[in-house]
Amino acid sequence: MNSITFMNPGFFWLLLLLPILIAWYFWKRREHTATFKVSSLAGFKSNSWLAKLKPFLFVLRLLALAFLIVAMARPRTVDVSSKTKTTRGIDIVMAIDVSGSMLARDLKPNRLEGLKVVAKDFVEARPNDRIGLVLYAAEAYTQTPVTSDKAIVIDAIRKIRYNNVLQDGTGIGMGLATSINRLKDSKAKSKVIILMTDGVNNAGFIEPETAADIAKEYGIKVYTIAIGTNGMAEFPYAYGPNGTFLFKMMQVEIDETLLKNIAKKTGGEYFRATSNRKLESIYEEINKLETTEVEELKFYDYKELYRPLAIIAGLLLLGEILLRQTLFRSFI
Repeated sequence: MNSITFMNPGFFWLLLLLPILIAWYFWKRREHTATFKVSSLAGFKSNSWLAKLKPFLFVLRLLALAFLIVAMARPRTVDVSSKTKTTRGIDIVMAIDVSGSMLARDLKPNRLEGLKVVAKDFVEARPNDRIGLVLYAAEAYTQTPVTSDKAIVIDAIRKIRYNNVLQDGTGIGMGLATSINRLKDSKAKSKVIILMTDGVNNAGFIEPETAADIAKEYGIKVYTIAIGTNGMAEFPYAYGPNGTFLFKMMQVEIDETLLKNIAKKTGGEYFRATSNRKLESIYEEINKLETTEVEELKFYDYKELYRPLAIIAGLLLLGEILLRQTLFRSFI
């Protein structure tokens, strides 16, 4: 019954007539048949079942009235389905630094793994946007083109590893330029690059300032995130005899001035992530800054239920009239 609604529930007030009619019936019951007084009723005793069923006619009329009132209240079931439509979407490219310094342990378990967790949550929180993934060190390449398939992007983020595929170093200009190339032809309302790095630009043949100018020309907004604590952090500096990294405390070097200039020039913002929680809050803030306009369309499918009730009421009235004019005619 939870799925049944009534279009005209005010008609239920008419149900108050039923107890009034019942009281009226019993009050006037003696007037329904002719009576006369005699000294003895022995000669008039009858066991006719028709006489005993006489009140049944009134019950039929009450039931017919009850069904008619419920039909007038117009019961119906409704099936609601909704569909969301992105009216003004955003295309986003996440440019992630995968140089060796991203294995530093000032974030837990290290910068790269901490970033992957937050980046995955960010993608899941943007169901109506297209997202791409660019990885860079001294060079850069597109890991995932801009796509609306979030499962592909999330899987690509999970598989990010430090390896020797890219020459080690930090080519901020290369990562930014490759990201711009993925967005320059986009027709989206807003085009955004989230550039993450933990170092200074020391590789690549494209200057970060030049890439920022290009981004501005294409109307691409760049949010820059510097990853790393202030002061010292455990950095990998060599391989041990067993092939694992050796770590030592080193000074954290991040070109914050460069990252601030890139963000300012393109209309974005600069952030500094000194911990896992701080990195998470940065992504939450970017998520709020870049909102997508979504239109929700709701479809209502109504199934009217009053017709069967009206038919039942009509049949009950018809049955009462037929019985009154046939079997019970001599008793009324």
